[in-house]
Amino acid sequence: MAGDTRSGPGEYVLEGLAIPEALSELHDLLETVGGDHPGLAAEDLMMFETAVIEVAGNVVEHGRPEGRVVYRFRLAVLPDRVVARLEDAGQEVDGDPGAPGLPDPLAEQGRGLALTRAVLDEFSYERLDGTNVWHLVRYRR
Repeated sequence: MAGDTRSGPGEYVLEGLAIPEALSELHDLLETVGGDHPGLAAEDLMMFETAVIEVAGNVVEHGRPEGRVVYRFRLAVLPDRVVARLEDAGQEVDGDPGAPGLPDPLAEQGRGLALTRAVLDEFSYERLDGTNVWHLVRYRR
């Protein structure tokens, strides 16, 4: 994987361009995490992966300039939770994607972040120094 490193026990980093292939690299990284941490419940990992891929998929799909947005994904497996921080250098996101709520029932898109909020215990977005910062936490069951 491009930019795949381990920064310590239970810590992982992946960085590169926010392109469709990056989603496969994230899936692969999360599979590695599951193998490295057999005590991490499969349900927790599956729900966490769902959230990560939803957020990263939005960065890939909506990040501008298309195909040139650089991202950095950091993940830590802690005794009581799994934590990730996804940073991307794309344009600022409109509104507050971390705010609760559902899209209009007739909308054809926009349910991914609602799903993300539903499967995580903590989810936030902020813009820091020209970077989008997504914070994802799932407590271990």
